[in-house]
Amino acid sequence: MKFPIKKRTAVQEVDLTPMIDMTFQLIAFFMILINFSDSERSEEIKLPTSALAKPPKDLLDYKIILNVDEDGSVLMDGLKIANIDLLNPLFSREINQAQREGKSPQQITVILRGHEDSKTGDLQRLMAKCQENELENFLLRVKERK
Repeated sequence: MKFPIKKRTAVQEVDLTPMIDMTFQLIAFFMILINFSDSERSEEIKLPTSALAKPPKDLLDYKIILNVDEDGSVLMDGLKIANIDLLNPLFSREINQAQREGKSPQQITVILRGHEDSKTGDLQRLMAKCQENELENFLLRVKERK
């Protein structure tokens, strides 16, 4: 008895290049859409509300964001610092980075975000520490009352 011999068919390969290309385009698209200003906010800080609060009119060239917790500790770049005297090396690092980008310390804006239960004296001491390091432009953040 003779069995019919089956022809071997060639294995078809799928070209994955267009799918990989589309994946990278989607990644780039969503990276552009991400709102990076949300990453600067600390969820632990509850801002006070104000009827006079207004959104900023123009973008800042270089900024440092300092969050003051209700116990007076400072959150900067994800680090919780209990003593504001320990901020000097962090300020020096930020000033050096700004100078590498062609900005002077006077062009750096310090954004202060104080918890609604934080003491005003803590914010004033923090501003004085910034001024010791030649940082003189400040913005105070509050939540807009609706």
